[in-house]
Amino acid sequence: MSSEVTVDAPTEERHPGTTSIDTHTSLDILRALNAEDATVAGAVGAILPELAQLVDRAVDAVRAGGAVHYFGAGTSGRLAVLDAAELRPTFNAPAGLVVAHHAGGPAALLRAVENVEDDIDLGCAEADGLAPGDIAIGLTASGRTPYVAGALARARELGAVTALVTANPHAEVAAHADILLAVRTGPEALTGSTRLKAGTAQKLVLNSFSTALMIRLGRTWSNLMVDVVATNAKLRARVLRILQEATGADTEQARVALDDAGGELKPALLSMLAGVDAGRARDAIAAHDGSVARALAALDGPVPQAGPLPTP
Repeated sequence: MSSEVTVDAPTEERHPGTTSIDTHTSLDILRALNAEDATVAGAVGAILPELAQLVDRAVDAVRAGGAVHYFGAGTSGRLAVLDAAELRPTFNAPAGLVVAHHAGGPAALLRAVENVEDDIDLGCAEADGLAPGDIAIGLTASGRTPYVAGALARARELGAVTALVTANPHAEVAAHADILLAVRTGPEALTGSTRLKAGTAQKLVLNSFSTALMIRLGRTWSNLMVDVVATNAKLRARVLRILQEATGADTEQARVALDDAGGELKPALLSMLAGVDAGRARDAIAAHDGSVARALAALDGPVPQAGPLPTP
């Protein structure tokens, strides 16, 4: 016997502008979907103050030895796994710094696993390993997923900072969140299909959160990815190009600096910018929490002037 619930969320409402979508040409369908997608960035923009608060809390948590944990089911969980997985090759983020918990585990990534998103106890169990001061971020478009509710409730009991990313400003699970990130994406072009606007919003929020976190933790210099892991020929070429772009050096000079630094980009970069040997550069970076900019300032190097960032 199955049990049913009533989901009261904007994502479940019927969109009045797409009721005839199934009678249109492919191009018109795509235009309708694209028009809806175009509203998502603005909706995310409205919650940036709350997202900035979450980034600041996460920076403090990681600097204190804590970690960030994502919790989601279905599309939300898959997006969480994707974001966490990409931080290692992009920013050399250590294992365990950002961890994604997907209801149902690896098997649920490719195929839906029945009832796991409704298992509040499973969510509680997934959060059991959190420590005081960790960050727990739940993702649920509808705002009611029991798995996420269980995870955030348990995380809060353990002293973690909790946040909720949702498309429902009146989300039930918000009761367990210290920070609410309610992106008002409204009804979907296909009623209830939260892999559309709500999923896009979650992707934008996670991308922005994790990228801002990595920048604040010193894993970039200027707008360059100076912690990228060179695991293949393309990335090795990128490391060389980044060093050249950052310093104005030619290819041979950059190769020599990389060799002197044992192939590590950040000490090679700092040694060239500050005119010190790779060993001193490596020590300075370690003394300043991995930040090339702060290490460069401490070595009295030529700190670049910050340019303006675009304003909305």
